[in-house]
Amino acid sequence: MLSLLSEKRIRVLHIVEGTSVDGPGLRTSIYLAGCDHRCPGCHNPASWDPQGGEDRTLDELMRVIAYNEAPVTLSGGDPLQQPDGTRDLIHCIKSELGYNVWCFTGYRWEEIVADPELMTVVQELDVLVDGPFVLAERDISLHFRGSRNQRLIDVQATLSSDDPVTPVLWSHAS
Repeated sequence: MLSLLSEKRIRVLHIVEGTSVDGPGLRTSIYLAGCDHRCPGCHNPASWDPQGGEDRTLDELMRVIAYNEAPVTLSGGDPLQQPDGTRDLIHCIKSELGYNVWCFTGYRWEEIVADPELMTVVQELDVLVDGPFVLAERDISLHFRGSRNQRLIDVQATLSSDDPVTPVLWSHAS
């Protein structure tokens, strides 16, 4: 695994350590570069450029994550638009550290299920926040999402179900 960690690279815009806005509790949020959804009203249009930010190795990211000893949120941009690096990063976080991992994406769950490559990215996630931001459905009262069309999906429960399952929140395990 060490070879993978030191060689595999992913485009990172920013890392926010100790944030409480991208999931429950204090988390390490990693914002990845690139998003072709380009949602009108997006809060982070600088993230659309797939060449934005800088290349970081998985080893560098894992050191930051381990140092913070906190659950992780992947956002962006759209982490699923860097499928290889995102899948490998999620796997390393889960297998090496056992931390809870959330991921924000503009793809809908139904699109992900229909795409075998995207399914390999999300299969180890704890929670997926799905769907594009829709300005007409913006709702600042929602927890951890910006518009009413977006869903919080308990990935592990959903993999055993026919329909997306909403996670039970407000515990440190979420």
